[in-house]
Amino acid sequence: MKHIDQKHGPAIVAIGGGHGLSAILRGLKNVTDDLTAIVTVADDGGGSGTLREELGMPPPGDIRNCMEALADEESLMRTLLAYRYPEGRLAGQAFGNLLLAALDGISPSFDQAVAQMSQVLAIRGTILPVTNENIQLEAVFENGTRICGESKIFAFKKQQNCGIHHVRLIPEHPPALPAALEALARADIILLGPGSLYTSVIPNLLVDGISQAIEDSAALKIYICNIMTQDGETEGMTASEHLAALLEHGGAELVDLCLCNSAPLSGEMLQRYRQEDAVPLVVDRQELEILGAEVVCRPLTEDQKDFARHSGDKVAQAVLELYQQRAHTKTF
Repeated sequence: MKHIDQKHGPAIVAIGGGHGLSAILRGLKNVTDDLTAIVTVADDGGGSGTLREELGMPPPGDIRNCMEALADEESLMRTLLAYRYPEGRLAGQAFGNLLLAALDGISPSFDQAVAQMSQVLAIRGTILPVTNENIQLEAVFENGTRICGESKIFAFKKQQNCGIHHVRLIPEHPPALPAALEALARADIILLGPGSLYTSVIPNLLVDGISQAIEDSAALKIYICNIMTQDGETEGMTASEHLAALLEHGGAELVDLCLCNSAPLSGEMLQRYRQEDAVPLVVDRQELEILGAEVVCRPLTEDQKDFARHSGDKVAQAVLELYQQRAHTKTF
């Protein structure tokens, strides 16, 4: 186990996608200079899906979100990345997606395009697509039906009215980006989540080499549990059922600790989420511990927000404190 460098901080690798990953990156960049985001490339909806279909490139949306999170807070480029065209054929498309698509067109590979865009923006940290392969996500449901395409899973699950049994990548076992495996090998802390369980977090574990690299790592491995269940994906599931799905897809040694939210939500917010068939995630501590995970609860929500979102700063502080405690006592 490496000594903590107070200047640079521990080597942290955060794995996921969507808004969950970008939210915690905003806090993590303030506690370490050694930060790597490994990002899913299974998205096929929205503007990302359009560029993927028309240009044959991996989806840029989740990568762009991470770049926004790691860019200078005062940067004009950060604002430009998030700008969406209001009308015309580009309506709804983000400028950052188009910039990354252009760089992909002049780069030997998608990861090199991401690296070049990171240099242009001078982001704090490293962003890596989990693979350069053009992959699709397929969900198989408990009734045996299946649907291919990340963006189609929500509606299909509502139609079938049953749970997701498992997901898989097509083609199966795409090779991981070597830099992602290298980052995992030298990590002090590995974070999974928060984010959509089956469409943002688990797809990374299905890329060849990623799960094994996590299991082989001596890092502190933390699963950051979602605050709410997700309609069309995890309704009715408890925290232990989330963890069990992770372990079933990736392996038994993926997680040392589950970090869960303890902050209460307002009645107004809860009512709004009920209309979306979403409720606060039940933290069933005993079942989580049976699965081999230590359980730690902290208030992790953003203050005065209309939605139940993780605070990047609160998550980062909790993660750093947990690592420092265990680095001192050598309990992982």
